[in-house]
Amino acid sequence: MLRIDVLTLFPRMLDGVLAESILGKGIASGKLGVAVHDLRAWTTDKHRTADDRPFGGGAGMVMKPEPAIAAIEQLQSPGCRRIYLTPDGVPLSPALAEELSRQQHLILLSGHYEGIDQRIRDTVIDQEVSIGDYVLTNGTLAAAVLIDALARFIPGVLGEEKSLTHESFTSKLLDFPQYTRPAEYRGMSVPEVLLSGNHAEIEKWRHARQVEKTRSVRPDLLK
Repeated sequence: MLRIDVLTLFPRMLDGVLAESILGKGIASGKLGVAVHDLRAWTTDKHRTADDRPFGGGAGMVMKPEPAIAAIEQLQSPGCRRIYLTPDGVPLSPALAEELSRQQHLILLSGHYEGIDQRIRDTVIDQEVSIGDYVLTNGTLAAAVLIDALARFIPGVLGEEKSLTHESFTSKLLDFPQYTRPAEYRGMSVPEVLLSGNHAEIEKWRHARQVEKTRSVRPDLLK
């Protein structure tokens, strides 16, 4: 079982994410274990201070080194992967998600405010991961995305393993259009080929639609 420890200033943000749908079932079945920790539990002052003003000036606050380093040092196990979620990390990809799903233990540090003290990164972080070229209110949301992405690669978490091979980006192509009943709705019909039962023709049609969509929306993937 993969064990994941999440360090965040906002632990309740993950309550619903970890309790519902595929993630909730994966955790309930024992295929994945996730523990969420309030980083303030490792503060030592009466105000539970986890952030302070940046040296050199500037807007916002920076997460202090003492709580984060103490927390990671207490939770870490031999060979665990310690990850910081940050916009300036390596991009999250299916390959990276699959690699992380094969680990025994992950510690995810969720940043907030203007980031974290560099000494945290220098001493207790093995890898920095970005979920995209944008900035969130805090890294707890990014941690949720990373957990969801890697959980899909853990055997038994997904109900139908075949779905992994038909998803966007796994084949470097975006997904094909999906239809279900009814076959006719408000004058719109499901493409005849999908009703034909001819699986070879269906696969050809789906692949053509994938290439068409990718060329239109993400031509960079075709390169």
